[in-house]
Amino acid sequence: MMKQEPIPFDSQTIRSDFEINERISVYSGDAIEFLKSIPDETFQLIITSPPYNIGKEYEKKVDLQEYINQQTIIINECVRTLRATGSICWQTGNFVENGSIIPLDIMIYPIFEKLGLKLRNRIIWHFEHGLHSTKRLSGRYETVLWFSKTDNYVFNLDPIRIPQKYPNKKHFKGPNIGKLSGNPLGKNPGDVWNIPNVKNNHIEKLDHPCQFPVELIERFVLSLTNEGDWVFDPYLGTGTTIVAALRHQRKGAGSEIMQKYVDISIDRIQKELAGVLKTRPMNKPIYIPPSENNKETLLYESY
Repeated sequence: MMKQEPIPFDSQTIRSDFEINERISVYSGDAIEFLKSIPDETFQLIITSPPYNIGKEYEKKVDLQEYINQQTIIINECVRTLRATGSICWQTGNFVENGSIIPLDIMIYPIFEKLGLKLRNRIIWHFEHGLHSTKRLSGRYETVLWFSKTDNYVFNLDPIRIPQKYPNKKHFKGPNIGKLSGNPLGKNPGDVWNIPNVKNNHIEKLDHPCQFPVELIERFVLSLTNEGDWVFDPYLGTGTTIVAALRHQRKGAGSEIMQKYVDISIDRIQKELAGVLKTRPMNKPIYIPPSENNKETLLYESY
């Protein structure tokens, strides 16, 4: 469990509309309605996981082309509200129809391309738990498309470095012989992230079928924004994006059409502001279960 100190914000007001001089906005309603109230080039980071059009309680399953049209409308508005130095991170999974899967990142990419955004990374979020398939291999990853609006984008690598695999490795020849060969701050985490997803025994689990883990969003917040920047999630869900933004001295905004998730988001944000929200810490090692070949004492827990 990660113990947080209360956040020293001048204002801890959670607004139901958007005010650029405030720090927190949770809008109960449609994302497009909310976005229309946002000035051009406001947000430094827009990060979300839109519905996958598979019939969850918060979405109505529609024809795939209609779904793409809906996504096009909201992505256009998001790009309008994104700063020139900003990034959009769009997490997608698979659309499933008659037992066949269609990777939604392939369908979504052309929307961003036509708007002139540049794909910087296709990040694979890998996790160990989920539904078990019987007629194909079980799905254990989702993709995050990271686009920048221009070539002049914010990218801070140092805050998201992870421990070196061989921290004491040294150069064995050349002008740097004897010196450490790796960055002492850690290594680049790469584009495959192994982060536990939020399932029943996860400390963050709430009443939502597709909940973001806070540590996943923290990486994007730390690397793609600076303190004081606005972070926005058009499909806020349980408020994870705002929690991650506030934790690192950013401003957070989001929209959500289901009132029960709005209520959950506000409760989590209030706990984060008070320093009592329980989350899985960033970079906590993944739990390795014991086996006949591995009887050593386990030091880490997954959640």
